[in-house]
Amino acid sequence: MMPDAHQNGSCYQIRSLYFDDVADSCMDENESGIDSRNKYRIRIYDTTGEIIHLEIKEKYRGLTKKSSCSLTMDEYEKIALGYHRSIPLSDRAPLNKLKVQMACNKMEPKVIISYERSAFVHPSGNVRITFDRNIMASRVLEDFFEENVSGHVPVLPTGMHVLEVKYDELLPDMIAKQLEIGKLRQTAFSKYYLGRLAIAGEFPVDI
Repeated sequence: MMPDAHQNGSCYQIRSLYFDDVADSCMDENESGIDSRNKYRIRIYDTTGEIIHLEIKEKYRGLTKKSSCSLTMDEYEKIALGYHRSIPLSDRAPLNKLKVQMACNKMEPKVIISYERSAFVHPSGNVRITFDRNIMASRVLEDFFEENVSGHVPVLPTGMHVLEVKYDELLPDMIAKQLEIGKLRQTAFSKYYLGRLAIAGEFPVDI
């Protein structure tokens, strides 16, 4: 497999600002294992503000769909400070959906999740394999664009990383065979959920 074309070097840094409503519904849905659920996040790469994406990650019957749109720095600041009503309606559906959630369900930023990612791609089946390591969480939301985020706590025990395999319809045999290793296990994994637990000093028993 070849390294992702957008990857400069062996890895790149991802930083996400996750949202939840006043009832912490996203947390409850993860804990209860509800199959149909959405997550809202703002994502940047390598701590720069050159590209700011608002993403909605939808999960339904074990399948995942992601919709996204770009934000300006001014729009990000208004959202982060709760001034979303001053952002005009646009043709960007994810932004309009977030504004509705913030207005109706008091959705607001909850936690920063940051980590290093190495990504590899294969043209057959549009396969993408990622390795995420040094996953950290912080409640110091104002540090989102800072080079170093204050209050970082590790989300996973030392030496544990996340392997994720994404593909459209067909996983090539040569890749599927490599994944049939007894020590690997397939499991649902929510960086947002585990990050909130880590900040609270809690970890799931089976991690």
